[in-house]
Amino acid sequence: MKEKPKSDNPGQATYTIKDWPLGDRPREKLYQNGPGALSDAELLAILIRTGMRGKTALDLAKKLLSEARSLGKIAQMTVKDFQVYDIGPARATAIVAAFELSRRIPMNDGESKLTFRVPQDVADRYMRKFKDLRHEEFWVLLLNSANQLIRDSRVTTGTLNSSLVHPRECFHEAIKEKAASVIFLHNHPSGNSEPSQEDISITKQLVESGKILGIPVHDHIILGSGNFTSFAERGLL
Repeated sequence: MKEKPKSDNPGQATYTIKDWPLGDRPREKLYQNGPGALSDAELLAILIRTGMRGKTALDLAKKLLSEARSLGKIAQMTVKDFQVYDIGPARATAIVAAFELSRRIPMNDGESKLTFRVPQDVADRYMRKFKDLRHEEFWVLLLNSANQLIRDSRVTTGTLNSSLVHPRECFHEAIKEKAASVIFLHNHPSGNSEPSQEDISITKQLVESGKILGIPVHDHIILGSGNFTSFAERGLL
């Protein structure tokens, strides 16, 4: 007869999720009732897959949620961050990939037919994509003559400055795709969407470059935490 794994505590058996009743196991619950029936911890446990000595995958998931305090914080974690919680590189990679895919869903759904009429349309589309980032990213949205999105492109990553965000790189994809106009977009990881003097200076430079190239800059939008600032609405273009 196969013996149970020995526990670190004499006289105490070590149980895994496989020892639980079928109806209590996260994977089986998902099969039977759908993902909506599972708690955040149970869904994370499925991604973690296996536990470690004395702890099930669900125990690790609960600890992670307890210490990180929210799924949003977990979504910001790197592969190395997860290893602090006894989650190895392979399992951590799967979790990071799952959160990244969730952020990309609204970015890739019907992109070619998307029309931006007001700044709120842009914010609604990209807020989720940027909300978990710890660093600044500068993007350009390429539009056709009907203000429909051709595609978007990340120009640079890092704190914005005039040497990093150069008109040559900002308009490169727009020229290649023969875009009729562009919208620039970047995030403030601090959560405050108010433009800095550097943001204003860079935007003026890009607007002037767009005029020379015949590619109008419709807006520059800064995304914060649940808020945004539109340069067009502020009259800063």
